[in-house]
Amino acid sequence: MTTRILPAVGDIDAARSVTTLLSQLPDAEPATPVGDSTQLIDTLARLAGEALDELPEVVLVHERIGPVPALELIREVSLRFPSVGVVLITADASPNLFANAMDSGARGLVTLPLSYEELANRVQAAAQWSAGVRRHLVSGNDVFTGPGGTVVTVTGAKGGVGATVTAIQLALAAQASGNTVALVDMDLQTGDIASFLDVQFRRSLVDLALITDISPRVLSDAVFSHSTGLALLLAPGEGERGEEVSDRSARQIVSALRTRYEIVVIDCGGQMNGANAAAVEMADVAVLVTTPDVVAVRGAKRVVRMWERLQIRKAEETVTLVNRFTRNTEIQPPLIQKITGTRVASAAVPANFKELQASIDSGRLHELDAKSTVKQALWGLAGELGIVKESATGKKSGGALVRRNSGAFKNDRGSIGRPRRRRDGSGRGPGDSEGTR
Repeated sequence: MTTRILPAVGDIDAARSVTTLLSQLPDAEPATPVGDSTQLIDTLARLAGEALDELPEVVLVHERIGPVPALELIREVSLRFPSVGVVLITADASPNLFANAMDSGARGLVTLPLSYEELANRVQAAAQWSAGVRRHLVSGNDVFTGPGGTVVTVTGAKGGVGATVTAIQLALAAQASGNTVALVDMDLQTGDIASFLDVQFRRSLVDLALITDISPRVLSDAVFSHSTGLALLLAPGEGERGEEVSDRSARQIVSALRTRYEIVVIDCGGQMNGANAAAVEMADVAVLVTTPDVVAVRGAKRVVRMWERLQIRKAEETVTLVNRFTRNTEIQPPLIQKITGTRVASAAVPANFKELQASIDSGRLHELDAKSTVKQALWGLAGELGIVKESATGKKSGGALVRRNSGAFKNDRGSIGRPRRRRDGSGRGPGDSEGTR
């Protein structure tokens, strides 16, 4: 039996040494090493998307891999790709590290400098374990086998540009199309999802922050089941407690959520910290919300450049949403795209806050009228991002869902698609001087 091995080694010399030794192992098929944690997760996700059998049996993770620390990376790989055996390569063979590696999901540990016999034994043991898990997955259809749910983060270029409204409506659109959806408030100090949805809660993200192994039971205890069907994981009521949620905690929470829900929408607010930066890095889709004014666009550019400097996300991997858009504004979406270097969503949100005000003030944003042009634009964005399911009455075209009739989504009439144009061709209504907040 051929054992496919994917090394994750950042150092070029170390990668060459590992590859040379792996090529000497019997029945081994080493792949080209990946240089960082992001590339490793992306590679595994792509292979898992093709078929379970396309995944390598063994992944070797070097202790100096980055930017995600090795043990956190092992935990994420183990949660998202449970049929892959992970082996840690490290110079530290202490019992404490061994225990931590096993707790993170590693199937073995190889010490530096590498020896042929030890590497062969660990790779063989991990490969046999992987083969056994895959036989079980094939026989049990109810076992999680894929790369996990889709994670979408929504970040504001600055405060007050509409990130929370956007996150809520994206989650509602995904849920209405038949997905299981978790909506997470990672604006840890000033999160308002609970207010927008009129929720009284006791549990929050902080309750999961110090738990090293988030089981389904623990996760369900912290999640609030909303009447819309959304699973809510909310920010703490006391803003100062947000500091208890570290980047490591955020990674564990996001990984646990994506194994339980098809879509995970995370409101990251307008201020960056370690926790929501980790969420943006892990996201499959990162949405940056801005308004077409100088201050907000400068803020969007600042956020994008910061993400690039910290190796969180590249500009071209970010989708910018223009909120409170009017056709007569001097700053148009093409200019925003040029300034930020991001891809601007085609579904710009019209400036029509009057449609939202009653729903926001009453804490019933989930009951926003389906005829609202703001809602139609945001649900159109959900289709553009690919987080709504195809239905018997609709089909996806170019990443967006094209509706054939008003019954495409349960519990809602008429929501996906661009706002209707008026007869005068302007596409604007009487409230176009205001927008979402």
